[in-house]
Amino acid sequence: MTNVSDVKRMVVAGKVRMTPSEAFVETLVAQGVTHVFGIVGSDYMDALDLFPAAGIRFVPTVHEQGSAHMADGFSRVTGRHGVCIGQNGPGITNFVTAIAAAYWAHSPVVAITPEAGTMSMGLGGFQETEQLAIFQKITKYQAHVNNAARMAELTGRAFDRALLEMGPTQLNIPRDFFYGEIECEVPQALRIERGAGGEHSLDAAADLLAQAKFPVIISGGGVVMAGGVPDAVALAEALGAPVCSSYLHNDSFPSSHALACGPLGYHGSQAAMKLISRADVVLALGSRLGPFGVLPQYGIDYWPHAAKLIQVDADPRVLGLVKATSVVVCGDPAAAARALRARLEARTLASAANREERMGQVREAKAAWDRELAQWNQEKDPWSLEVAKDSKYMHPRQMLRELEKAMPADAMVSTDIGNICQVANSYLKFEHPRSMFGAMMFGNCGYAFPTMIGCKVAAPARSAVAYVGDGAWCMSFGEILTCVREKIPVTAVVFNNQQWGAEKKNHVDFYNNRFLGVNLENPSFAGIARSMGAEGVTVDRLSDVGPALRDACKAQQEGKTTILEMMCTRELGDPFRRDALKKPVRLLEKYKAYV
Repeated sequence: MTNVSDVKRMVVAGKVRMTPSEAFVETLVAQGVTHVFGIVGSDYMDALDLFPAAGIRFVPTVHEQGSAHMADGFSRVTGRHGVCIGQNGPGITNFVTAIAAAYWAHSPVVAITPEAGTMSMGLGGFQETEQLAIFQKITKYQAHVNNAARMAELTGRAFDRALLEMGPTQLNIPRDFFYGEIECEVPQALRIERGAGGEHSLDAAADLLAQAKFPVIISGGGVVMAGGVPDAVALAEALGAPVCSSYLHNDSFPSSHALACGPLGYHGSQAAMKLISRADVVLALGSRLGPFGVLPQYGIDYWPHAAKLIQVDADPRVLGLVKATSVVVCGDPAAAARALRARLEARTLASAANREERMGQVREAKAAWDRELAQWNQEKDPWSLEVAKDSKYMHPRQMLRELEKAMPADAMVSTDIGNICQVANSYLKFEHPRSMFGAMMFGNCGYAFPTMIGCKVAAPARSAVAYVGDGAWCMSFGEILTCVREKIPVTAVVFNNQQWGAEKKNHVDFYNNRFLGVNLENPSFAGIARSMGAEGVTVDRLSDVGPALRDACKAQQEGKTTILEMMCTRELGDPFRRDALKKPVRLLEKYKAYV
């Protein structure tokens, strides 16, 4: 097979006679596509045959959900399209969960969905379903090729819209439309430059910031997507404003910076929460302020309800959606940060008068939180104390602390959904953007490992680490074979506490320890990894945690995938859904014992 790097990628220019498969592949080349993740299928095989000659690497996966997560990870690291493809019908329905995750991550993933042939649709043929309706609410745009002659046009539009709309799109192609002959011109990629926002809204925002005595910035995922972290840093320094990262975007501001306070949201930084509670003006830069990411935590209702809120985002649909705003700026977060900083140079800043006092408060809050984390060796509620008392395994917080110390500076880390993975939010710190990849608001299990495989394909020189609970691991470990077969070395850190921890915590807090469906009997995950051709290491002592992670990341340089099975106690951190659960009420006599 021809190596991708050996192929000279030139796009056919002008109107040319070609097959629809050629038009499709030429349009991928024009859009800069270098990798496509998927499972081989007869429906698009004519186009697949052309991938090597076009310089496109096809990455075959174990499951279509994994391929769409890989496309998501690839996209979030590069800022380019992530592309996945599968067999019509069941292969395409397997994309759904991962495309929904990409939707909430604002990832420009293009799901290419070959469809049953036009002459059999509606007849109940083999692997037939209506594929457009399935993705209607979880994509930004859907292109349906309704005539083979429009293959290049609609393929290009699906790719353009993914970047323009900042989210996944669907390209639906009846399988018979890959064949025949057409005359068409391959469209060039459409790219736009996003501006800083409206002049009046920027002026109003600058006025508010100039009047603020305790400004606080929330740096969100939009800052990362815009390449705007240096601009956020410069604006924060000009204001002397503490900076909180939005939920699961710990990489949106360098953690070592004096103004960095850590993440908001579940298992985030108490320093960030206590400091934002004092704000008189909050600048939400590239954040939609999702409700799950600003809920009270540690018993702290930290949102400053009396503060003025400035929200900056490139997506107008999120402005003012969750929190009442004083000023909204529809613009690129990086450009807006630069424009605001320029405007502030001509204004007198009220925050300058108490800058040193505010910096002292920032240092004090951060030091207090660092001390608490350093001393927080196990969960403190009675149930967790009891279950950990006689356990021979590691306390999760102590283990996470050792992982934090050993994490390579260049590491990319993905986190799955689950109790220990969420507690990890307190311990994950980054200096560089495009380093943290959470499951975001769709919150699906089985996200972290395949996503990190896509991240590694995008950035092969960086260390790639996935944090996964044992429940989610059982949904995704099949992709070990993708790592081994395709030589994509990744490290998975699997937290084995033999339970669905997030849901079990709800049973503890709301259902009087009546456990149903949450206890797991697990095999040796390290043993399974070895049987699949990867390295497998079981870690049950704290002293071995750091060396195991360092060795696993070093092994990536040798092309080896390593599964680190971390044996943890069953103690549990604060629950996900305290906001959405209530103590049970039972009216029927036969159920009154279940209160």
